[in-house]
Amino acid sequence: MNKKNFSENFNLSNYTTVKVGGVAEYFAQPRNIYEFSNLIKWAKLNKQQCQIIGAGSNLLINNILIKGLVICTKKMKSLTIEPYSGIVKAESGVMLPTLSNSLAKKGLQGGEWAVGIPGTLGGAIYMNAGTGDLSLANNLISVKVINKKTLEKYEIEKKDINFEYRYSPFQNNDLIIISAKLHFEPNGNFEKIIQTTKNNLKFKKETQPYHLPSFGSVFKNPENNYAAKLIDDMGLKGLTIGGAEVSKMHANFIINNSSASSKDIFELITVIQQKVLQKKGIYLQPEVRMIGFDYPN
Repeated sequence: MNKKNFSENFNLSNYTTVKVGGVAEYFAQPRNIYEFSNLIKWAKLNKQQCQIIGAGSNLLINNILIKGLVICTKKMKSLTIEPYSGIVKAESGVMLPTLSNSLAKKGLQGGEWAVGIPGTLGGAIYMNAGTGDLSLANNLISVKVINKKTLEKYEIEKKDINFEYRYSPFQNNDLIIISAKLHFEPNGNFEKIIQTTKNNLKFKKETQPYHLPSFGSVFKNPENNYAAKLIDDMGLKGLTIGGAEVSKMHANFIINNSSASSKDIFELITVIQQKVLQKKGIYLQPEVRMIGFDYPN
């Protein structure tokens, strides 16, 4: 293993948007698919557990030693856009705001909603991230993956991927997303698309604690309901545990007031779940992925 691509006992707190996290026994940031594949191979050969993170925007990492290898994909950001066909090829570390702005500049329609989501393409496919009825799954053609058990690389067509609300099979299998091919509507009205993209970002900033350390939405919306409304109805806005606070701006956001620990945030998530379950009879399922906690993911 090339030492410069590889760190030991690496602090992960700056690699999550909520700014908490433990220490990775081994940590790497590959710059391309070749380096990425070698890291997966190293983990397999050395019988090390391997965890993949993107922008860390939907991630709570416990403040403990995380055994094995943690790979961050953020440097894998190759992006090719064909403006006439609307075909897009992107590596898993491409940030959604970068993708959204790049599509708008090429006159491609359908990615305007993604501008305010601080995640990577790989993370968005893994979580089936979206807003309302919109998600990247709608635009997906295929996903290129590597099987971490067999080290085989192959492409999976969208029709063979069973996406559900905030769920993809990648959450439960041994396949790691390397890159994706997508399609967006070509020949759109430049000005209109760019304006819509700007408006979407403006709306996010006005309605969410966009510039404070947070995950984005903490809980999935229950069927025919909204997590934010349920939490708000319980009067939980502003509730704090340690340095973690339920945002006063948007009840489905937990913010880190500079001093929160992962334990504070985990406890606040649990308290919200208990209170909503007791009073409303609804169990709120976290959207947030958790590493290093005894929590069913």
